Amino acid sequence: MKRFSRVLAVFLILRSTLAFAFETDQYNLPPVPLADIGDEVAEYTEQNVRRAIDRVNNQIAVRLACLEDQSERGGCGSDETERQRLADLRSEDTMIREVFKLLGGGVPPFTNSGSWMEKHRFRVQPARFKTSYADSIFRTAPFDYLTISATVRLYGFEFGTDKIAHFFQQGYGYYRSFQKSRAKGLTERQAERKAFKGGVFSEDTYYGTLVGGVYSNADLAANFAGMRFYENLTHEVLLGTERRPPILVIRDGRWQFNENIDVRDSLLRPFLSNHLNEARNPSVYFNLFGFRSFIRGVVRKQACPEWRERFPGTSKAEFVAETDSLLLWHGATYGAKNSGKRITIAETCFD
Repeated sequence: MKRFSRVLAVFLILRSTLAFAFETDQYNLPPVPLADIGDEVAEYTEQNVRRAIDRVNNQIAVRLACLEDQSERGGCGSDETERQRLADLRSEDTMIREVFKLLGGGVPPFTNSGSWMEKHRFRVQPARFKTSYADSIFRTAPFDYLTISATVRLYGFEFGTDKIAHFFQQGYGYYRSFQKSRAKGLTERQAERKAFKGGVFSEDTYYGTLVGGVYSNADLAANFAGMRFYENLTHEVLLGTERRPPILVIRDGRWQFNENIDVRDSLLRPFLSNHLNEARNPSVYFNLFGFRSFIRGVVRKQACPEWRERFPGTSKAEFVAETDSLLLWHGATYGAKNSGKRITIAETCFD
């Protein structure tokens, strides 16, 4: 009993002071179809990648000038130092880090891209939907609702704006872990598992269950997809059966977009899927004070009629098959929990 009391106290303190867990709600469907903002978000991503390229290439030009102009050495190091600086600037780590700074930078869990997603005036409307507090599945968890993210639609997939922040911020952390593991000789699958273990821990603690009572499979999928995005910036990656060539390459000693790809189409579209939707890829909910039971009741009473009306030709078996398929990301494990504590559309709306 004492141990339970201590756990409960920590849970309540974390929820009341940190409020880290940005939640979202795709059970409540938008009353009107959302405009698809995929191209505009890809455009924003491309602009920032171009800025990163320019930053690195400008520094490459400075270092080259130092090596070529022997008469003026102001601000320059020795030839050996300048050659090392050039090598660093032409390294994959430097280029990827510059992209991260522009898209995933910020004080966690806030990011440049996440703030842009919430505040930007998109050209097509309606671009966002945020369920009201009265209709929310988080009515009994006001701290969760205070951090709730709007739902958006990108390339046909609906998910919370928080997933873009996860993609660019936590995805970079995964990528760094992945690279370190590969350098130590781990296989690709071993390195992936090493990378997502940190995400699993955060969902079990300060980003998830302890703070908001939610272990989000969709958050973990966004982290994992972001890792593959950063990897694909400078390496070919295999997504399912499709080989994606590197997005950036070195030509004549400077960084540029790969001329053999469609840039706008390569930056986001390949990495987005229903894995990021928290109704289709449902979370595991902690049932303290009946939290999970309450959410299930709200979904059954309020959301299920909307789902049956919006998807009249989809059967329970089809919803089950989709939910099960999202436990892997292109065949890879990413930390998703297959638990009866999830609130699935199939079991809640077709029981």
